[in-house]
Amino acid sequence: MKNLSILTVLAVLVTAYGCAPKGPMVQAPVNAPEVAPLSEVDHPTPDPREGLGAGLFDAEEAIWNMELISTTPPPEDFVGVTNSDLAFKGKYAFQGNYNGVIIWDISNPQKPVLVKDYLCPASQSDVSVYENLLFVSGEGFGGRLDCGTEGVQEAVSEERLRGIRIFDISNIEAPEYVANVQTCRGSHTHSVLKDPEDDENVYVYVSGSAPVRPEDELPGCSPDEDDPNSALFRIEVIQVPIDSPEDAAIVSSPRIFEDLTKAPQHGLTQAEKERYDELYAEGRFPFIVETIVGPFLQVANDNLVKAQLAKIVEERGGEEPTAEDSTYLRENMQAIVNEIQGVTEGDGDEPGPDQCHDITLYPEIGLAGGACEGYGLLLDITDPVNPVRIDAVADSNFSYWHSATFTNDGSAVLFTDEWGGGGGAKCQETDPYEWGANAIFTISDDNQLEFQSYYKIPGVQSATENCVAHNGSMVPIPGRDIMVQSWYQGGISVFDWTDPKNPVEIAFHDRGPVSAERMQGGGSWSVYWYNGMIVNSEIARGLDIFDLKPSPYLTENEIAASKTVKLDYLNAQGHPMFEWPSTSALAKAYVDQLDRDNGLDDTSIMAIRQGLANADASSGKAKTRIFSQLAEEVGEMASMASDSKKVSKLANTIKDLASM
Repeated sequence: MKNLSILTVLAVLVTAYGCAPKGPMVQAPVNAPEVAPLSEVDHPTPDPREGLGAGLFDAEEAIWNMELISTTPPPEDFVGVTNSDLAFKGKYAFQGNYNGVIIWDISNPQKPVLVKDYLCPASQSDVSVYENLLFVSGEGFGGRLDCGTEGVQEAVSEERLRGIRIFDISNIEAPEYVANVQTCRGSHTHSVLKDPEDDENVYVYVSGSAPVRPEDELPGCSPDEDDPNSALFRIEVIQVPIDSPEDAAIVSSPRIFEDLTKAPQHGLTQAEKERYDELYAEGRFPFIVETIVGPFLQVANDNLVKAQLAKIVEERGGEEPTAEDSTYLRENMQAIVNEIQGVTEGDGDEPGPDQCHDITLYPEIGLAGGACEGYGLLLDITDPVNPVRIDAVADSNFSYWHSATFTNDGSAVLFTDEWGGGGGAKCQETDPYEWGANAIFTISDDNQLEFQSYYKIPGVQSATENCVAHNGSMVPIPGRDIMVQSWYQGGISVFDWTDPKNPVEIAFHDRGPVSAERMQGGGSWSVYWYNGMIVNSEIARGLDIFDLKPSPYLTENEIAASKTVKLDYLNAQGHPMFEWPSTSALAKAYVDQLDRDNGLDDTSIMAIRQGLANADASSGKAKTRIFSQLAEEVGEMASMASDSKKVSKLANTIKDLASM
């Protein structure tokens, strides 16, 4: 390997400053950060997330390699109501809530300002934005077309809203409700797609998971799975003309689940099996309920037991239940419950998923990741109106495929498992690592998903804390794949999955449970990076804003480089492609990474740092000459470096700096 010698850097310095060789050669001070390989991450021990005290606004907190900038409680009409997802536009954060939408000005992250609290109930009010349009999901049966708070009591009603609301937010302080598009199953979530080839329209992919509404309420809604036009087994694509959003309409209903069969599911944990045996031995009547979000251990209540015992007594012609009747009921409770619920033993040909929870769109690469009940799907979205399934994967360790996140280069995708629909306490010491976790897949050249590893937060949580993988986003650290993610009452985790086989946590924040006595809603619903901030929607407590703190695993230079990325807007299920401007911070970030990963020898690393410091301390032609010489020297190293690609990126960045 060719080393960039210190003498070369000094010679550049002398030439740049026009000094004679015999004159003093003053070098700028170099701040070399401490770095450590991810294989040597030193987590706090014992983990401070374990055993945190409970409370709503006074819970104990644990934080590592992050800084909590502010916490802002919800406005009055939204206190005690679930905060849901986030979207961003300019200096504004749009926070969904089951009572409507809260709009915050976050230009001062230390003190977010309430801009508008728009009362318009509808679960779960997931939000997205594009230009001057705001889209809000409505799925619950109580949502009203007029945004009224009285709900809808009738089984069939012309007043019910289940679908997408569209607002004009040209005046951010006074959103105008301009349209809605009704769908057969409502909109649990949605995704906004801006086709790079279409400047007139924006497209909304709708995922609905509720039962199909009556045809008397919305014509054309069939719940029959054998009907070729069934409202099951499909998603909806809405086309929204940007200049006339009132003309928004469904333009296709792609049946992306064709030929999929029911995915394999896991059973109970070992601890749950032991609890089942304990209940059985105590003379109680345990059984298991299989749902699309996982198996649940249940105990028959007194009314069910009495009714079933009475039926057994009647069938044998007796008068009072006996011990033998109780034993028979206990032994056959599972079969009885299955019969009541219409559950039959499958032959392996049961139909697969009939809806997606989230569909993450990445139009720049023409792909989408669909998290669809028992499957993770890869979709071709180059034709926005007609998405096509490319691949589908299932995993018996996964219960409910919830969301998807791509790496910036589109070479890998991460799926989350919302075990129990978000209500599962799956971060207890006895829970398997793979349950309620993330699954990481690489994407082959022929667009096939190839499993690599699981990731789950390492901190143990209590039985009263719902803790499973939920919403997050990539953080634009150049040259690395780093994600920030919510885990409900497991808090927030920042982890590196650049090596998809070895994801590693590098930062976290957590609060104690809302209640120490019982499961009660709270924790992080969704957390996203947006223009240098980490913004968190806390289910019960409001809006949090964080910053990342430098550590050996993420340096100040890497964080500074991420903050040079600026987005006009960000939606939860719309994947932006990050682009980094050539800055000194970007060059220094690459050097830190080469140092951490032994991509270059120590002498070269030190010399490059010195050259960059010298350039930063100079100006004009002197700065240009230092950058030009340094770029040439670094470029010559690439072919012999152990990380030649990153050295080439570094050389190109320095070359760009020389031309500025």
